[in-house]
Amino acid sequence: MCQNREILFSLAKNDFKVRYAGSYLGKIWAFVQPVVTILLYWFVFQMGFRTGSVDGAPYVLWLMAGLIPWFYFSEAVSGSTNSLVEYSYLVKKVAFHISILPVVKVVSAFFIHVFFLGLVILIFACYGYYPDLYTLQMVYYLVCMVVLVLAIAYIASALTVFFRDLRPIVNIGLQIGIWMTPIMWQHTMLSPNLQMIMKLNPVYYIVSGYRDCLINKVAFWQHGAWTVYFWVFTFGLLLIGTKLFHKLKIHFADVL
Repeated sequence: MCQNREILFSLAKNDFKVRYAGSYLGKIWAFVQPVVTILLYWFVFQMGFRTGSVDGAPYVLWLMAGLIPWFYFSEAVSGSTNSLVEYSYLVKKVAFHISILPVVKVVSAFFIHVFFLGLVILIFACYGYYPDLYTLQMVYYLVCMVVLVLAIAYIASALTVFFRDLRPIVNIGLQIGIWMTPIMWQHTMLSPNLQMIMKLNPVYYIVSGYRDCLINKVAFWQHGAWTVYFWVFTFGLLLIGTKLFHKLKIHFADVL
């Protein structure tokens, strides 16, 4: 177990370094793209559409609180979908535990996410939203996101081995997902019935949770039914993912 943990973190650090190897700015690109994306959306919605404050907070803060978890979710899911194909040389090694390969991408994306979490907390403090006990809840929502991403990663990575077109399909789904999730727009724009349907999206639970930590100051247990639904859905998806992965893994080396 300890050896697997060391291999996992070694692969994750190497994956993060190799991704930007050969470019002049190197790993800086990992941080530039999310910042540019936030500035672009902020310019379009606040400067272009004149979006005012949301939940009593400046729109740029409300936007950042929703985009930061989405960046991690999107990168981790996209990367882990192709993890077995990318590390096919390890899949073919008899003694290697291939079940850690999807986790490599999840951990690799986590490095950038932790940096942006610290940056967001600092920016919020500059606006007068200082860290408090509610901010500590972000650890809980981090766990929520990691478990959800792992569930999707095991399913997507296993199926991609046999169906390579799944990766572009996943990427298209992520492009649609950012607009289907209330990240840049408010859920109150919808009717009460549609709002209930929107809550079936597990990512929305996490995005809403980040905003509760940073802006609304709401404890996660105040969303009792929603929290129960999230964990039932996520653990069910994780169970399906792990069973599917272990059922198909005996065929991975032959296909790759």
